[in-house]
Amino acid sequence: MYYPMQTFLVAGLSRSGIAAARFLLARHAKAVYLYDDVEGHAVADAQRELTALGARVVGKEELPARIEGCDVLVLSPGIPIDHPLPVAFKKAGKAIVGEAELGARELTCPVVAVTGTNGKTTTVSLIGHVLRAAGRNAVVCGNVGTPVTACLEELAGGVAVAEISSFQLETLSSLRPHVAVVLNLSEDHLDRHYTMENYVYLKSRILKNCAESEYAVLNADDETVRAFAEKTRAKPVYFSLTQKTNGAYLEGDAVVWRGERVIPLSGLPLSGRHNEADVLAAVCACKLMGAENEVIAQALNSFKGIPHRLQDIGEVEGVRFLDDSKATNVDAAVRAVESVKGESVVILGGKDKGEHYERLFAALKTSGVVHAVLCGENAFLLLDAAAREKFDRITLCRPFDLAVRVAFLLARRGQNVLLSPAAASYDAFKSYEERGERFRALMEELAKERRALACAQEEQGEGEGGD
Repeated sequence: MYYPMQTFLVAGLSRSGIAAARFLLARHAKAVYLYDDVEGHAVADAQRELTALGARVVGKEELPARIEGCDVLVLSPGIPIDHPLPVAFKKAGKAIVGEAELGARELTCPVVAVTGTNGKTTTVSLIGHVLRAAGRNAVVCGNVGTPVTACLEELAGGVAVAEISSFQLETLSSLRPHVAVVLNLSEDHLDRHYTMENYVYLKSRILKNCAESEYAVLNADDETVRAFAEKTRAKPVYFSLTQKTNGAYLEGDAVVWRGERVIPLSGLPLSGRHNEADVLAAVCACKLMGAENEVIAQALNSFKGIPHRLQDIGEVEGVRFLDDSKATNVDAAVRAVESVKGESVVILGGKDKGEHYERLFAALKTSGVVHAVLCGENAFLLLDAAAREKFDRITLCRPFDLAVRVAFLLARRGQNVLLSPAAASYDAFKSYEERGERFRALMEELAKERRALACAQEEQGEGEGGD
């Protein structure tokens, strides 16, 4: 792709779209046009910054001319590949790429790429943490952290540890990981991908460029993922919670790599079987990148976890608040309620992604969840699923702020208020991060209100005593 001779339309001014536009402008693209049908301060700020660098904003009425005149569409992961704009580009025989594809074409360093339904961010964070402890310049990028195009200079001589989503895989064709990790596959984003078959196919694309000298780290406990070994030329290396493999597995009370004890389970920083699986995947990737067992063990022991993934954010009057806003699908929420110790009031709901919620409420019945507060756009879908599973410890409370307050009122001292929505955040928030931060802010508001109430009651009691 010779940038000075080509014109680009960047569609969607989210984090990746902004990074793509900056990248193209820095490489003196012939022309860079910007389009976003979302209005707001963030988009307006991005437009001002990028136009100052030489880009041009176009409105909806100008799109037909840009479809005809532009050579390449750079599509934000948030815009589906069957949206009218990419469909029009495809019909015109024009190129459609994503920001990650632009970055992949420029990478000269080794890549460890991670995909799967759940655990991607935890796993790439673990891998990055361990490789840095091993002395490598490991940069976590992609779907989490920094867009690939924004860290190319930083990656010189380093290792790209890239989280790759199914949305990115729609427009990603040049990525060639030295180690490709597939964690697990379950229902997710079916509102966009329509069928599980399409979703599985997209996830398998992470392996399509791997050669015989590279590695596919696969979950031996997931039948669909295990079968990916037949779809790649890369050497399959398996991890498992239940059986001995040619990679990482559990044996007795320890994580083992090909017969070598790496770290005792008691030394792991994260609890829960799903986190143990993420650790096993990370151990595979780090060993294949040359890390020593002792370094891996020390780094894992010092890992602090990631924000919004079962994060303990505080306590109000004996009620613990747990932020699992990153649980944007049913599987993630089920894993959360199975991992949390003690009893919880769980907050569920957000933007529907086409999932079946019955299995969520089936899991709640055998967990420590004592009550569920339903909120958000899909609250009535959740309510219907709860009724089908005869889970009746329910409060329907659609506004998010009110749902958090109601959950706190329902929880008793010693219990948790667990935000694990099993749904996307886009009905009310820009991201799961923003939803998690709002959850924290509401907890702090509740703490302040309770302190003020206690002071007022104390003053009233003293006044009555004085009389």
